[in-house]
Amino acid sequence: MPGHPRVGTGQLMELLSVSLGAYYGDFTAAAARENLTASQAKTLTVLRRGPAAMRVLAETLACDASNMTGIVDRLEKRSLVRREPSPGDRRVKNVVLTPEGEQTIDTIRANMHTTTAGLDALDDEDRATLHALLGRVFATKQD
Repeated sequence: MPGHPRVGTGQLMELLSVSLGAYYGDFTAAAARENLTASQAKTLTVLRRGPAAMRVLAETLACDASNMTGIVDRLEKRSLVRREPSPGDRRVKNVVLTPEGEQTIDTIRANMHTTTAGLDALDDEDRATLHALLGRVFATKQD
């Protein structure tokens, strides 16, 4: 863009690192207020997209399958998730978010005050631009 100095990839990565650090700090604190670890809350977030096999959850969250089993066990004990047979392969168990789990992740997001304040400071055009840019950079499906 004319009139704007070129921002290097390193500068973008640094700002992204700071931004994600602030986001995850806010997320972790909000999860803790619900007596959840960050990993447990991240699992609920992933399951909002739909049921997932344990193996897929472990890959998505970049953790060992045995660790994922412990996370899901603890979430299931609190009735935040449930295991059910996969429709395609009865040997595979899918983890499904329960209504209580959905309410819990909604509460966590509602209590992410630092993140919410930062995003609320953006006008509609800036929000749409940020949404589009994040979708392009990380090639995610945006709803």
